[in-house]
Amino acid sequence: MPDAPFPGPLPALADPERIGALAAELAASPVGLTPILAPAELGRLSADFHDYSPVLEPLLKGLRAQLAVKVERVEQVMAVAGACARHRVPLTVRGAGTGNYGQCVPLAGGLVLDMGGLNRLRSVDPDSGVIEAESGCTLAHLDGQLMAHGRALRMAPSTYRSATLGGFIAGGSGGLGSLRWGFLRDPGHLLGLEVVTLEAEPRLLRLDAAASAPLNHAYGTNGILTALRMATTEAVAWEQVVVGFDRWEEALEASRLLPTTALLLNALCLLEAPVAAAMPWPAGCPAAGSGEHRLLLHAAPDSLEPLPGWLAARGGRILWQGRRPEPGRGRGLPLGELTWNHTTLHWRAQAPGWTYLQLLLPRPEAPLLEAVRERWGTDVLWHLEGVRHMGAPRLTALPLVRWQGPEALAELVAQCRALGAVPFDPHVITVEDGGLGVVDADQVAAKAAFDPAGLMNPGKLRGWTG
Repeated sequence: MPDAPFPGPLPALADPERIGALAAELAASPVGLTPILAPAELGRLSADFHDYSPVLEPLLKGLRAQLAVKVERVEQVMAVAGACARHRVPLTVRGAGTGNYGQCVPLAGGLVLDMGGLNRLRSVDPDSGVIEAESGCTLAHLDGQLMAHGRALRMAPSTYRSATLGGFIAGGSGGLGSLRWGFLRDPGHLLGLEVVTLEAEPRLLRLDAAASAPLNHAYGTNGILTALRMATTEAVAWEQVVVGFDRWEEALEASRLLPTTALLLNALCLLEAPVAAAMPWPAGCPAAGSGEHRLLLHAAPDSLEPLPGWLAARGGRILWQGRRPEPGRGRGLPLGELTWNHTTLHWRAQAPGWTYLQLLLPRPEAPLLEAVRERWGTDVLWHLEGVRHMGAPRLTALPLVRWQGPEALAELVAQCRALGAVPFDPHVITVEDGGLGVVDADQVAAKAAFDPAGLMNPGKLRGWTG
């Protein structure tokens, strides 16, 4: 972890006189904008799930926009961008606010631009399946539209039912589907962007895949994404499968080996017994028994015949299976909402004094897991997710961690790093520190090109010194 979650003092709030002048200009705009000034609504539009972090929660507490606007058309986005640039008011872009790292919390106040109304699927290429969709499309609704074309999104967060496409690209990294497809920044997923610049006379640009890369996972700090071109995959009627194991070593070995088989899987999540016991489960799925570790899978229908025997040979037994609900049609609890950071959400609902980490585990994984358990006991509980990293199956960890202060958390991170893990710190504010900890020159160059005055949520991009 860095010495502090933020490398300097928080930026000062925007000048109230500028806010007033901006609100007046927006209200008079011919494109039909309604400034939002109500404190309760501004608070809602300035929040996300950063309270998962006891480090970020007090630091970001009370930070909110001084003005907000909801848009439905690209010309409205351009009007807001131009007005903010002319009045020199900071702008923070918001999707659905499902992030966990304070991505859409406005550090310097200013204006929050709610993109949720920009939600059309513009096109689906019948041959390649490449789509162009507006950034405010919710992922589940978009997937529902793609079903008619026999296509589906490659990846989605556990917040699939509410997250937006633009928010996922700007603030996410992977999720359900990462077992097959890796991470959002891997080449071949994001094929292009439509971007509005933050200038007195905004430009509407169409970027190819290479030019789009610096805006991918940049927290919306270097350009306003209005539409995205994405690769999709064939639609599969995934079967949800819950597997029980009595021995952790067997569950871990099965999790390591399953992605190396010819079985078609889209998600793999392993929950240590205490975590499994605290989770809600889909209707018809039995609660986890004492000492029962659970493996959660999305498996293709043609994998269901060999899967039970393969698991039984390795100490696993299928406890429940059911078809994954179709997008927008199922009302029950999908198994995907027990994975990734929904696991953290459910655990913290019962144990709010806990937080979490994010780690790419070394291979083999067992020595690190055992060493951490020996040092921390039941203060660290294991939750693993299967991913594809640089073309190879890997396991990541989102361990649940009892909060014992920043020094203990830093000690745990240092131990994991020394044992070969790569941490991705969810307890910091800036884009860089939440990733590999180094400044990305391409991200900074994109900000210089598309946000030359540095007005897009100042303070979030550490490499920006303009």
